[in-house]
Amino acid sequence: QVQLAESGGGSVQAGGSLRLSCVASGGTSNNLAMGWFRQASGKEREFVAVISGWSDGTTVYGDSVQGRFTITRGNAKNTVYLQMNSLKPEDTAVYYCAADHQARTVVVGLAPYWGQGTQVTVSS
Repeated sequence: QVQLAESGGGSVQAGGSLRLSCVASGGTSNNLAMGWFRQASGKEREFVAVISGWSDGTTVYGDSVQGRFTITRGNAKNTVYLQMNSLKPEDTAVYYCAADHQARTVVVGLAPYWGQGTQVTVSS
């Protein structure tokens, strides 16, 4: 059973930056496609970004974060990072890490593995 653990959330002023981390452990945790979703209070869960497994490292971003957020994989292939720059108050949400063997299922929110979430708060 794969487990995901997020870290790096916090509070920042608008225009600032944060970096989130997600570490996968257990099961076949290497070479998973890993991504991020977020859910603001009272709103639906929103796709943020995904990076494919294996070596191609293909990335896909949600429209609202394109050009501001960057997802990368660490040297340890079971770790991904989400660098968030030029943060806006509307980026405030709980951010969840998700993983599966195929990026397509992560993108549509059907990944079988999810973390507990980390809060990001952006003040104006």
